[in-house]
Amino acid sequence: MSSARLLRIGDGQEATVAAFRDEAEVYEYLGGIFRRGMQDPVLVEKLRPTGIVLRITYTEPDAVLAVDMPNTQMYEGAGAGPEPNVELFMTADTGNRFWLGKVILPVALAKGQVRAKGPVAKLLTVLPMAKGMFGPYREQLEAAGRADLLSA
Repeated sequence: MSSARLLRIGDGQEATVAAFRDEAEVYEYLGGIFRRGMQDPVLVEKLRPTGIVLRITYTEPDAVLAVDMPNTQMYEGAGAGPEPNVELFMTADTGNRFWLGKVILPVALAKGQVRAKGPVAKLLTVLPMAKGMFGPYREQLEAAGRADLLSA
C-alpha cells in the first residue's frame, strides 16, 4: 500500500499523487532522518564497524541517497558518494512508510515492494538500529505539519 493520495480530476476520475511533492522533500525528510542518525554518537559507533555503504534509489519522485556508515557521511543525488556495497530500490512513499514503522523490510523485499542488490543479509543485521529512528522521524513530520506523510 502506498502513501500516495488520490486526486479527483473531474468527471469521477481519480489520479494517484505521490506523498512527496518533489526530490527536495525526499532529501528533506528521508535524508533528514539519516542526517539525524549520523549525529547520534551511540548509533554511529554501532554502524561504523559494519562497513556498509548503502545507496537508496527512490522513485516517485526520483531521488538518491548514499549513506557511508564507516565514514559517517551522507550524500544526495545520483552518482554522489562512494561506491555502495548494498543498494535498495523503492518508491519514496515506501521509504516514508518504512520510517513510520509500517513497512517490514524483509517482507517488502519478499513481496517485491523493495528491490535490493548486494549483501542484504549484512544490511538486515543493522535493521534493528533503524527502529530507534522511527520516533524521531515521526517527530520530524509532526514538527513540519506533514499530517499527509504521517497518515501514509
